[in-house]
Amino acid sequence: MTFKAEMQAFMNAMATAYIAGDAHACAQMFVTDGVLYSPYAFPAHGRAEIEALHREWTAGVTGKKLKVLDAARSGDIGWCLVAYSEGDATGHGTSLNVVEQQPDGKWLVRICSLNSDEPPLLE
Repeated sequence: MTFKAEMQAFMNAMATAYIAGDAHACAQMFVTDGVLYSPYAFPAHGRAEIEALHREWTAGVTGKKLKVLDAARSGDIGWCLVAYSEGDATGHGTSLNVVEQQPDGKWLVRICSLNSDEPPLLE
C-alpha cells in the first residue's frame, strides 16, 4: 500500500468517527501532545482540548469527507494534505497534517492546520 493510500485509510477512519459524533475517537488519532490549528476556533493543545473542540464540531454533522490530495514520508515522520468538506455545517478547505508513526506501526497526527477555502475542492 502506498503512503498516500495509508493516509487515505487513516482519514476515512477519522471521517467515520466524526460522523458518528465520537469526539474521543477523533482525539485519539492525535499524539498526546498534538496541536490543532483552525480558522474556526482557538488552537487546541493536547488530546483533552482536541476532544473538546471535536465535541462541538461533530454535534449534528451528518456528512464529512476527507480526501488525501498528496502525502509523503521519511522514516517515521510524514505529512498529508487533505481536502475536507462538511456540507453546509462548517464549509470546505484543506488541512496539512504532520503525522508520526508509533512503535506499533500506527500513524497519529502531531500537528493539524486547517485552512478554509472557496470554492470547495470536493464537490
